[in-house]
Amino acid sequence: MPEFSLYRHLDEMAPWNDRLQVLEVIGVSDEAPQVKTFTFRSDAQTWFRYKPGQFITLELPVGDEPLMRTYTLSSSPSRPFSVAVTVKAQPGSVGTHWMFDNLAVGTRIRAFGPSGDFTHHNHPAARYLFVSAGSGITPMMSMLRWLNDCAPWTDVAFVNCARRPEEIIFRKELELLGSHMPGLSLGFLIEERSSRESWFGHMGRLDAVRLPLLSPDFHEREVFCCGPDPFMRAVHNMLEATGFDMAHYHQESFGAPPVETPPPAKAEAGAAQPAEATLPLRFASSDIDSHCVAGQTVLQAARASGVRIPAACEFGLCGTCRVRKVSGEVEMNHNGGILDEEIGEGYILACCSKPLTALEIEA
Repeated sequence: MPEFSLYRHLDEMAPWNDRLQVLEVIGVSDEAPQVKTFTFRSDAQTWFRYKPGQFITLELPVGDEPLMRTYTLSSSPSRPFSVAVTVKAQPGSVGTHWMFDNLAVGTRIRAFGPSGDFTHHNHPAARYLFVSAGSGITPMMSMLRWLNDCAPWTDVAFVNCARRPEEIIFRKELELLGSHMPGLSLGFLIEERSSRESWFGHMGRLDAVRLPLLSPDFHEREVFCCGPDPFMRAVHNMLEATGFDMAHYHQESFGAPPVETPPPAKAEAGAAQPAEATLPLRFASSDIDSHCVAGQTVLQAARASGVRIPAACEFGLCGTCRVRKVSGEVEMNHNGGILDEEIGEGYILACCSKPLTALEIEA
């Protein structure tokens, strides 16, 4: 039995801290074929503060080196005592299959976050259009659950695409929310019929003909899209072709943004090549003095020195590699994985920070 009381008021609890506490599994449920929801609470009875649509990074003890995997929260911050991720086991997905085989009630696991800016809170609007496919429904479900709890009158058109009827994730809950939220309109679109379940709804792939049938006024809505990359690309191109104002289009992606690499400068004949500059780098918690080669990130230097800094995306989005800078200056080019107030407190993202001076960090 836990030593603490099972019930405390929210104002008696502190927010969850990903550096001090881990997650404990309190529920595992099937959502669709090869899709499960894992629900967690804090092992220190803290509450979860995040925005609907954000994600966390789980540290999965798969092999000799932990596997870092990023999953969107399907839960809502309006219910702050637990968080949940809903994951689909794709062929070859090592981390998700490990979760299916090993996570059970009582299992404890490390996590980092929450992070991400794919949330309707950043883009308030009178009307929304949520477009999703497959497990891309998870951030939409987080946002819709929040709206149901806090603003149930909101006008939301929800379009979800799946291969077969039984593969529509959260279908029963969505239909229930449709009966409770007067402004919610649901549009399901499947690609093929199934012998397991009859279907009388829309069929085919989402295109410029079917979208107006599912959301006639989509031009007047703030659009959020999530799903496989080819799906999001198709939705983006389709909206753009209709003249939609793409400033009101938002999509979730964990892929690295394209980086333009400038061509190498040509050295003059006979010119001496400069020696590769290095800067001192100290890892305070590990008590290791090392160095960082010019152009190398703090994360790369840490790995070369045998210092482990957890990292998942490695392009400044997930925030997993956040460490505190004790002294020194860095050049940091992140993609939203760290808050301005965290930077003000001295934190950096090791994956996208390059030392400009001698540097000491807590790692």
